[in-house]
Amino acid sequence: MNQIVECVPNFSEGRNKEVLDAIANAVKAVDGAMLLDVDPGFATNRTVFTFVGSPKAITEAAFQAIKAGSELIDMREHSGEHARMGACDVCPFIPVSGITIEDCVEISKKVGRRVGEELNIPVFLYEHSATKPERKNLANIRKGEYEGMAEKLKDTNWKPDFGKDFNVKSGVTAIGCRDFLIAYNINLNTKNKKIAHDIALNIREEGRIIRDNAGNPVKNEAGEFLRGEKGFPGVKAVGWYIDEYGKAQISMNITNYQKGPLHKIFEFAEQDAIRHGVRVTGSEVVGLIPREPLIAAGKYFLAKQHLDDDQYLSAGVGERGLIAVAVDTLGLSELGEFNINEKVIEYKLEKERLLRKMTVTDFVDELASDSAAPGGGSIAALSGALSAGLASMVANLTTKKLTFTKLSDKKKEKRETMLTLAVKAQEIKDKLLELIDTDTEAFDNFMAALQLPQGTKDEKKLRADAIENASKTATLVPLETMKLSYEAIECARIVAEKGLKNALSDAGVSALTGLAAVKGAYMNVKINLGGIADETFKQKINSEADAIYHQAITQAGEIEASVMSKLL
Repeated sequence: MNQIVECVPNFSEGRNKEVLDAIANAVKAVDGAMLLDVDPGFATNRTVFTFVGSPKAITEAAFQAIKAGSELIDMREHSGEHARMGACDVCPFIPVSGITIEDCVEISKKVGRRVGEELNIPVFLYEHSATKPERKNLANIRKGEYEGMAEKLKDTNWKPDFGKDFNVKSGVTAIGCRDFLIAYNINLNTKNKKIAHDIALNIREEGRIIRDNAGNPVKNEAGEFLRGEKGFPGVKAVGWYIDEYGKAQISMNITNYQKGPLHKIFEFAEQDAIRHGVRVTGSEVVGLIPREPLIAAGKYFLAKQHLDDDQYLSAGVGERGLIAVAVDTLGLSELGEFNINEKVIEYKLEKERLLRKMTVTDFVDELASDSAAPGGGSIAALSGALSAGLASMVANLTTKKLTFTKLSDKKKEKRETMLTLAVKAQEIKDKLLELIDTDTEAFDNFMAALQLPQGTKDEKKLRADAIENASKTATLVPLETMKLSYEAIECARIVAEKGLKNALSDAGVSALTGLAAVKGAYMNVKINLGGIADETFKQKINSEADAIYHQAITQAGEIEASVMSKLL
């Protein structure tokens, strides 16, 4: 799943299990949506649902959840400690991976329009989706709560963004896009929560309140507290003591992990803890976290290990390797195992039966079975990944030999070339590994299109369109494999020319494996083009595939000849 959106709707029901199960089932029924958590509160009479999925899946799942809630929850009978204004009180969409805030704003508008038009529930857009400044803050919208909403909607300034009249049964709903929130705690080797809170004051965005010599807070002419230097953007922090752990913690909500990176916050806390006579022993992530902030932390700490060699970064370390560096350095497993397959959103969403996650034996056994997939397309992608992996290996071995020696300008240039190439080859490898499964999925979708009914004229047209679209996708996937595998061959050429001489044969194998990938993917492009009716599409893809095919043969042939001449 390249694009991942999180949705965290809050429903005004925390006691009736049947109602909560019905809402949960409405989410689960949508293909591509995954329900991660249901967190009910009895006293608040409120439940937070958390689910993720592709933009299309999340859009449908959110609407179906709100619909189920509107049918089963009657706000006229609701009471609880938490402020609320509707059956679905608030429904935020949060960008997680491969998607922007702007994309999520559009999703919120689509869902809001459907809720207003199909369910007759007034909708206010809030946070990044807000259409007016005063609607950005959810508290402003919710002011007056359910009991005051009918009167509030009569005010022209509070005309809903979607829907019209107040819905007596379902109330009002706020829908919008907000930033991802990471719940992050840093552990200290003390039980003194005052120390933890003092460090927290230096970390949080708003900073600490300035006090006079008597310890009283200082205010300005407007009666506002004066504050000192601000901390990290998007960070709220407090200090507390957790009896279960026997430790004080700096507890944070991080709403902008790009501007308030985990690794910078952790490093600051370490330094500030020392000034307070204590030390940081580790940290924890509460709930799930995207992979991006962990990858950034891994790169940062790895670069620190190599002092002035910032470019070293992820050379030789794949995505999971970088995350492992982050987990280890941040001490995320101190209070309990940090299983990346459970704690990192993107990995938790991966299908259990992914081909690329199998052992070599299991993969080959699956390949040798009587199933048509995986087939040649997946093997071509695997061959390309192996080619890129070998090229990265040679580049890393070369870099390793040159890193801790005094270098001439020529050797420095060579090392920089190898560093850059190692990173690029890792990226190519990761993309091709994903294509192993993407190719099989494309084949499965094509087979599903063939099974569509064709009894009526309309059914025949729908089936024909589905087959055409599935055939195009099944063609574009191996074409992408061709492009990436050709890039792997280019990496092989560079390491064959400039890499470690003892690894010359590995560079040669990289080139030949890349060529096999290009040729195999080329065959898949050709066979899939045969079933496509769109002549313009066919000509364009044919031309592009032919060019890559011939370039790859020429390039790999030259590399093979060069390598063999040096080996013999």
